Amino acid sequence: MADDLAEIEQLAGAILRSLSSGERRKIMRRMARELAISQRERITAQRQPDGSAFERRKSKAPPVTGRGAACFLYPAGGSGEPRRVIMKSFTWGTGRMLTGFDIEAGAIRSFEFHKIVKWLPVPEEYRNAAGGRLRRRGGLRRRAMFRRLASSRFLKTGVDDQSFWVGFTGKVSQIAGVHQHGLRDKPSLRAKAVPYPKRELLGDTPADRDRLLDVLYEHLSAV
Repeated sequence: MADDLAEIEQLAGAILRSLSSGERRKIMRRMARELAISQRERITAQRQPDGSAFERRKSKAPPVTGRGAACFLYPAGGSGEPRRVIMKSFTWGTGRMLTGFDIEAGAIRSFEFHKIVKWLPVPEEYRNAAGGRLRRRGGLRRRAMFRRLASSRFLKTGVDDQSFWVGFTGKVSQIAGVHQHGLRDKPSLRAKAVPYPKRELLGDTPADRDRLLDVLYEHLSAV
């Protein structure tokens, strides 16, 4: 079967080379779109090109919830003086991140622990003022991995006179490459590098190749 497919692919290549530059671009542009759709569907299904499932993301340890309130000085935006932050309740997440209800902002905010300038006594009126347990805001993290990377914003296509491509560019390509090849990388700027499981975001399958050949023959039959 593989040998038969290779012969067909060679024939398809010969047909493409016999076409004008404009016709080749037209066909390959459609091929690129079809292949991009296939890649997105496979990534959404969390499958490797060979059909096996992506290794699941490691579950995170539950955050530690603070009782009562906390008060500290934290750098303001720009070059302004540190502002006083009073939090009704807070959680310690991974990466030394403090998340809680910022009374001044009137909303839940996150602060990097190492940036806290100074811890202050909690004002009397806020002492023992528990805000209840904060729900971990991790809904997006529990969804299918690489949903954003698989979007048309990041998964690009390109065509020239001789070929077409489907892939990532710029900084996104570096991130995707770590997962594609199972490399080591830092999960955050100050964290230690850790190994990531190999999850092939890009890769062709026999079904992909069959579909690309169908696109070519459909185009030629319509000429």
